[in-house]
Amino acid sequence: MSNIINGKEVSANVKAEIKKEVAVLKEKNIEVGLAVVIVGNNSASRVYVNAKKKACEETGVNSYEYALPEETTQQELVELVKKLNKDENVNGILVQLPLPKHIDENAIINTITPDKDVDAFHPVNVGKIMIGDYSFLPCTPAGVMELIKSTGVTIAGKECVVVGRSNIVGKPMSMLLLHQSGTVTICHSKTKDLKAACKRADILIAAVGVPNLITADMVKEGAVVIDVGMNRLDNGKL
Repeated sequence: MSNIINGKEVSANVKAEIKKEVAVLKEKNIEVGLAVVIVGNNSASRVYVNAKKKACEETGVNSYEYALPEETTQQELVELVKKLNKDENVNGILVQLPLPKHIDENAIINTITPDKDVDAFHPVNVGKIMIGDYSFLPCTPAGVMELIKSTGVTIAGKECVVVGRSNIVGKPMSMLLLHQSGTVTICHSKTKDLKAACKRADILIAAVGVPNLITADMVKEGAVVIDVGMNRLDNGKL
C-alpha cells in the first residue's frame, strides 16, 4: 500500500511558518523584501515568477518585480543587480533562469551579493552548502528535504539515490542528504546500471527532465520516491 506525499499540505505548513516569522519582524519595524528579475518572454519563467509573487503575498513579504525586455544587454542587467545589492529594502535577489542566450548566466549570478542570493547559486553559497554551513538553499532540494521530513522517515543510515547531477538540484540535493548522514549515490547519463542503483534506494530522488525514466520495477518496496522533474508531454500536458 503506497502513501502519496501531500506536497500542497507541506507547502502550506512552510508558508504558515514563514508568515509567522515575517510578522515577528514587522513588529520590530523590519520589512522583508524580495526582488525578482525576469528577462524576456519565457512562458515557464513567467509561471514561476507569478507563483513567487503569490507566495510573497501569502506570507507578508514585499515583492518587487523587474520585468525586462528580451533585448536587455548583459551590462544593463549587471547594473540592475548592483543597484539591488545596495537597496536596503531588498533582502533577497532572485534572477529567473534561463536568461536570453546573449547573457552569461554565471556573470549575473556572480554579481549578486552572496548575502542576498536566495537561490544559493553564487559560488560562495555553493561552497557553504558543501561544508554544511549555509544561509540559503536552492529551493528544489530544500523542498525535497521538507517532503522527506513529512513522511517521518529518518535519513541517517538510509541508501539515498539521486538521479541527476545538475548544479541547481542534483549536486546540492546529494549534499543535503549527506549532511543528514544518508549514504548517497549520484546517478547520471553515464551510469551503467541505473535500474540496479535505483533498486537499492530507501530514498530515491529523480531530478532529471526525462519523463518515465524511473519505472515501477526500479523501485524497492517501501522506498520514499520523489520526482522533481518538470516535463511537458507530447499531448501538451504538464
